Amino acid sequence: MPATAPNLTRSAQLFHALSDETRLGILHMLTDGERCVCDLQDELDAAQSRLSFHLRVLRDAGLVTDRKEGRWSYYQIVPEVLMEMQTLIVTLRPSRRKSPPIANCCG
Repeated sequence: MPATAPNLTRSAQLFHALSDETRLGILHMLTDGERCVCDLQDELDAAQSRLSFHLRVLRDAGLVTDRKEGRWSYYQIVPEVLMEMQTLIVTLRPSRRKSPPIANCCG
């Protein structure tokens, strides 16, 4: 069953969010649980503006959430969105059944 246009748009947003080494690094750091933005910045040795950009992409895709505590922001992974991606990847797996050839499709 082919994906509908809205699903393709959502899929592109999710894969775009994962298409950067820094964003993958952020997600990897968050696998152990919630982290303060200052910890992410120190461990990634990233400028605040650069890190904010990457966190915004992840947040806009729904892969992470943030909460404020005083002047600090804490980020964590949204597991349901990772499950959504897993489902998407499984649906992209080629079918094992053979489709009948389409007669004269290209010539």
